[in-house]
Amino acid sequence: MSKFKSDKVMPRYFAIAVVLTLVGFAVVSKAMFIMTAKKDYWTQVADRLKRDSVSVKPTRGNILSCDGQLMASSLPEYKVYMDFQAGANDSIGNHKRDSLWAVKIDSICYELNQIFPSKSAAEFKDHLLEGKKKVQKNGSIGARHWAIWPRRIDYNTFCEVKKLPIFREPVYKGGFHYEQFNSRRRPFGSLAQRTIGDMFGAKDSAKYGLELSFDSLLRGTNGLMHRRKVLNKYMDIPVLNPIDGYDIVTTIDVSMQDLAERAVVEELKEINGEMGVAILMEVKTGDVKAIVNMQRGADGEYREMVNNAISYRCEPGSVFKVASFLVALDDGVIPRDTNFVIHTGSGVMEMHGRPMKDHNWRRGGYQDINVARALEVSSNIGVSYVIDKFYGSNPTKYVQGLYRVGIHEDLKLPLVGYHPPYIRMPDTKTTDRAKYWSKTTLPWMSIGYETQIAPINTVAFYNAIANNGKMMQPRFVKQLLKDGQVVKEFEPVVLKEQIAKPQTIKMMQTILEHVVSQGLGRKAGSKSFKVAGKTGTAQVADQYGSYHSGTTRYWLSFAGFFPADDPRYTCIVCLKKSGLPASGGGMSGVVFHHISEGVMAQNLKRSVEDARDTSKIIMPTVKGGDMIAANYVLDNLGVKTSHNWNGSYSEGNPVWGKATTHPHEVVLAPVNTQKSVVPDVIGMGARDAVYLLENRGVKAKIRGRGKVKSQSIYSGTAVKQGMVCELVLE
Repeated sequence: MSKFKSDKVMPRYFAIAVVLTLVGFAVVSKAMFIMTAKKDYWTQVADRLKRDSVSVKPTRGNILSCDGQLMASSLPEYKVYMDFQAGANDSIGNHKRDSLWAVKIDSICYELNQIFPSKSAAEFKDHLLEGKKKVQKNGSIGARHWAIWPRRIDYNTFCEVKKLPIFREPVYKGGFHYEQFNSRRRPFGSLAQRTIGDMFGAKDSAKYGLELSFDSLLRGTNGLMHRRKVLNKYMDIPVLNPIDGYDIVTTIDVSMQDLAERAVVEELKEINGEMGVAILMEVKTGDVKAIVNMQRGADGEYREMVNNAISYRCEPGSVFKVASFLVALDDGVIPRDTNFVIHTGSGVMEMHGRPMKDHNWRRGGYQDINVARALEVSSNIGVSYVIDKFYGSNPTKYVQGLYRVGIHEDLKLPLVGYHPPYIRMPDTKTTDRAKYWSKTTLPWMSIGYETQIAPINTVAFYNAIANNGKMMQPRFVKQLLKDGQVVKEFEPVVLKEQIAKPQTIKMMQTILEHVVSQGLGRKAGSKSFKVAGKTGTAQVADQYGSYHSGTTRYWLSFAGFFPADDPRYTCIVCLKKSGLPASGGGMSGVVFHHISEGVMAQNLKRSVEDARDTSKIIMPTVKGGDMIAANYVLDNLGVKTSHNWNGSYSEGNPVWGKATTHPHEVVLAPVNTQKSVVPDVIGMGARDAVYLLENRGVKAKIRGRGKVKSQSIYSGTAVKQGMVCELVLE
């Protein structure tokens, strides 16, 4: 075995260590060189190759009416910007951008002023030059993300901006770029606004209504896209496609909603009211066909501000008396033949130290009346006396009865802001004044005070009476759609199978019909069909919480259903106003009348033949334009025509002219349409008029709708290049 030669090994290790040390110094030196002397070069290289993950927003689902009309939809909106450091050449490569800006900036600013008239061309020029000269943190000149217009613009405006010089170049050459947003729009404006909902904020967050309640379904799921920048060109590589939101079909009927809103606003203006609520519900399903929430703003105009129909809890007044008597009738404490006589006297009766008054106490009161008549004339004494007499010793039984008949039911609505009713149980030990149960609580509760109930709960209760005792949950959404296909049905929900015995319900239906036919609810009735319902007039506390500070405010109601003999719809109308006169039947009842009449008129099914007057021959009014097409239509309608040309509609060769209507025929006469002169388009429709003008090189601008009333260039004028003819339609 040879001896280990340590004297030769150590020099080798030393040589390797020296080499590695030198290599290390070289690497560090090169890194320092790149970080300092070559920093700008490698920064530019990094800018030429970028990769980012970009979230792709889905399209928010639509909200539709019950018959498929759009009530809320997402439309594209844009914010437009300019990158003043984008590529130097245009798409042809003939002009430097600086020189192109110098030549084109005045014309660009002029066109921007035409698109956005609120800002002058000079202001646009100053604004663009400011962005062009802006110094960046890295020392470069020109803003990279300079807003051309401070607000979002719609698609049509965006297309106009994009056509301008430089702006129409590709983004990496011209510098024009944009951000796209899905803006929420309601085609019917403020119709049912508080129920449909709205969006707000930069992130388009749902604010209230169905937009908020069904936000997770409407919003959809974001997608993912890799955006890679290579040599100043962007490449978008889809990774995960976005999933668009569901469409929801509501129960709202646009025509009924419009009818109800107009009826409420007209009455509010008539009585100088502060607030108005109306809810129209389908009896069998609980579908809410219309829901109105009008409130007077600071400018005196009425608009939807808060969904008071579901959130405004107050003392309902006399419409609550129906619940009180329904409990008493169902418990059997008063005979079901309603002949139990009540001694109301002269209209004033002391109830545990406080006077209970009927509305006609100054006229001597109602004297002796039975149970049915007490509701017909809305006698406070009649109702409170019965309830206090039979439940005074056990008020808990009465309140339990109210819970049983559904007036206290939590409807579990899908709308944010709903407040369930508050009807307290007897409690004489609490120190809370609002909850303390005194001797006077029961009689005043029986006529609609000492409780807090929103209109939606009252209408659901009356709907149960109309539905033979079955209480339905108010339904706002019927279906979920995806790509036009139904993916989920929201079936009607029964909250209570029977709120009272069938015979009790039948008796109450009859009493409510008599309230309208021979009681205080006459103005809510109709000559065409039977109406049943109950009036309500209550004093409400003002904003300071007192009934007696300042002017008295009244909550006026009418709740009922129609047609009474076969109920299809239940409706409640509530109006809030200050001072007298104040009448639930005479004011809210009138609105109910207009709504019920309008709804029933919409449901009439008539044949077209019923509208034809066989004793008269009606000659149609025909617009000017293509006379062969007009002749074809008139022939098929059986209308006699007179003309002096040959040709047929199927050959597709138009004969331009005008039509004159006579008692027994329509005369179709051609007009001169030489290519070299401006044609006479007065009397024509917009499509034919624009075609004739622009076919001759004359640009047409339209103002108004209908047929052409006047043209800015007289017919027969020789056509010249660049001519613009303005057409006024009516």
